Parts: sequence; C-alpha cells; structure tokens
Amino acid sequence: RKDTFALGVCNGCQMMAQLKEIIPGAEDWPAFTRNVSERFEARYSTVEVLESPSLFFKGMEGSRLPIPVAHGEGFADFANTGSRLRVENAGLVSVRFVDNYGAATERYPFNPNGSPGGITGLTTPDGRVTILMPHPERLFRAVQMSYRPRGMFNGEAGPWMRMFENARAFAGR
Repeated sequence: RKDTFALGVCNGCQMMAQLKEIIPGAEDWPAFTRNVSERFEARYSTVEVLESPSLFFKGMEGSRLPIPVAHGEGFADFANTGSRLRVENAGLVSVRFVDNYGAATERYPFNPNGSPGGITGLTTPDGRVTILMPHPERLFRAVQMSYRPRGMFNGEAGPWMRMFENARAFAGR
C-alpha cells in the first residue's frame, strides 16, 4: 500500500533490519550488532540529516542536531549482510554521526557504536520506511532538552519535531 509508512527506532531499527527481506528496497540494509565499545551507550550525540528519500526527513537535509543515544547493539554491520556501497550510492543513508566539526565519524565518543561512516539511519528508495538507532522521540519537545544553546528552541518544538510533522503531513495527504 502506497499510503503506509514505518519508522523503526533503536530496537525497532534492529527488528526492521532483520525483516528487510519483506521490506521493498531494504535488501542492502546491515544488521545492527554489538557496539565497538562493547558497552551500552547512553549519551547525547550529534547527527547530520543527509539528503535521502525519507519522508520523515523532508526539509531537514543538512541539519546537525543533538539526539539521545541508548543502545548496546547499534553498530551498522555490513560484514555478513547488506551493502554499504549500495546504500551510500543509492542515497539511502539518511542519518550519520558527526564530530564537533560536522564531519562523519567513526571515532568514539562522537560515534558511540563505531558504525562505518557514522551510519546510524537508513531508508528505502521510496522513503516510506526509515530506521535509525538514536532516539528522536526523546527530543521532539524543547522541554526534553537537558541543554540548549541560548536563543534556540525557546518555544514548544524541539529539534526533532519536524520529523513527526513530516509524518503527519504524509499521512494526511
């Protein structure tokens, strides 16, 4: 059905990656395995939203945003399944961890799971199914932020509200 969509966050990301054979366009997604640190990571990180067909990230391309991370198995593992080259070439990487200079990183602690190229979110070619390991739902309201720069996010909306507004707009079209 062309009017449906799905978002998999954290454990939902892992589950949907395991179900990729029944998700059209997801065949090159990786498995999500143990973090390189071999620890559960719970922290704020910074991600960049990349240009992709994801309906969730429409108009957010190029944004660098704080996001909560809370997972022990978030490493995008292409060793036995999927293809990093194909998802990158097809523009299906939708979110990646970046360092303080905005560069994609595999360096800890900027990338808490060690995923190649900072990959932490993917989508399908039609943009209706998106998965990501960090938790945007924990930061869609400004009052959820433990820190915010002066003059930013002073209203109700937090940095990830747009993602949910995009989903609502798609559902109401």
